[in-house]
Amino acid sequence: MTNHQKRLAVPNSWPVERKTDTFTVKADAGPHGESGVPLVILLRDVLEYVDSRKEARYALNHDSVLVNGDAISDEQRPIGMFDILAFVEREEYYRVFPDEGGRLALTPIDEDAAGSRLGKIEEKTTVTGGDFQLTLHDGATVHVDADEADQYSTKDSIVVDNESKEIVAHFTYEEGALVTAVAGQHAGSVGTIGDIDVTLGSGSNTVTIDADDGGFETVEEYVVVIDENFTGDEE
Repeated sequence: MTNHQKRLAVPNSWPVERKTDTFTVKADAGPHGESGVPLVILLRDVLEYVDSRKEARYALNHDSVLVNGDAISDEQRPIGMFDILAFVEREEYYRVFPDEGGRLALTPIDEDAAGSRLGKIEEKTTVTGGDFQLTLHDGATVHVDADEADQYSTKDSIVVDNESKEIVAHFTYEEGALVTAVAGQHAGSVGTIGDIDVTLGSGSNTVTIDADDGGFETVEEYVVVIDENFTGDEE
């Protein structure tokens, strides 16, 4: 099994140049599915903290790079939307956020903001004992008590503390909610939901987003509810 990926075939979200070389690094299995970007690409090609995979392995072996609060030793670990990267020795912190065109970019944040991460609820299922499990956009799961489960619905967003893994904030998917587009031609745009148009049958619901530039319309799978300070905590 090869550790390489053809550049021309990588997902559009990967922040790599496609015509410079034939191959790039392949992501290991893990969070975010096929859209996850190998950590080494961010370290080498985006931040330019290392020059090679060997240097990346050396840095990771010293527990100096945290992803969502956990030390990472695998340079091919997939990194994706809303992940939190912390560089302990440098005292630098970043949130992975969609940029224009859908490419993942690193947004500088402060240390307090790096203590938790946002996740979109993709599934809500019952588990043994009657409690509920919330499955987030990256595959992570959070358990909630049965008496608290009614407040959470798919398409909502929650903020999970990186240390305790507990929910510290909840944002409801509804008209008036602040959202960001994470895919499609409006990826990276931020606005509020003006209208949700429910489509009968198997088609996707559409949402109208009100924004300073006049707004846009997209399918609801492409939007994620965010906090009002979510994009305003850059250093």
